[in-house]
Amino acid sequence: MFTGIIESLGKVKKLDKEGTNVHLTIESSISNELKIDQSLAHNGVCLTVVELSENTHVVTAIEETMNRSNLGDIEVGTELNLERAMITNARLDGHMIQGHVDKTGTCVEIKTLDGSWEFTFQYELSPEHLLVDKGSICVNGVSLTVVNPTSPDEKNQVQFSVAIIPYTFEHTNFKNLKIGDNVNLEFDIIGKYISKYLSIYTK
Repeated sequence: MFTGIIESLGKVKKLDKEGTNVHLTIESSISNELKIDQSLAHNGVCLTVVELSENTHVVTAIEETMNRSNLGDIEVGTELNLERAMITNARLDGHMIQGHVDKTGTCVEIKTLDGSWEFTFQYELSPEHLLVDKGSICVNGVSLTVVNPTSPDEKNQVQFSVAIIPYTFEHTNFKNLKIGDNVNLEFDIIGKYISKYLSIYTK
């Protein structure tokens, strides 16, 4: 489990393909503190550390992960948001995140405000992937508050915005986002369980 509070940015140093798997070598300020078999969120995707060196770590993404998340878009030099698994005796500063990306969304607008930024994203609605105004959403591994979610349009597309403060902008890969970029979305687990319950027991 994760909280959506990013610890470090990691830079992709190498991508090695092996069949349908991709081994990612990541350089970061926390790589030398990791352990083999440790879970680490990369842009919100929970991956297992399989190899370590002085300043880098290696994780393996399978085909399903590459297809479901924006890890399939990364290149050497791409910066990824990193977070180690939460400690159960620490404060939960974000919200409960599993590291299981539900789908990707697309950045459709970026507004520079007076001291902050507003990013708007779009995704295709499905029954279990719901948003509520002022609810929680995980975008590229960052715990954020939903602002102004729209009703689905004729193509079943939904938009929502998030507000980014300067600290988050500078310490995550939000500073690198451009219109048209894909982001990883993980929806609130409580909402997903409620949606699933209603789909089974209210027929």
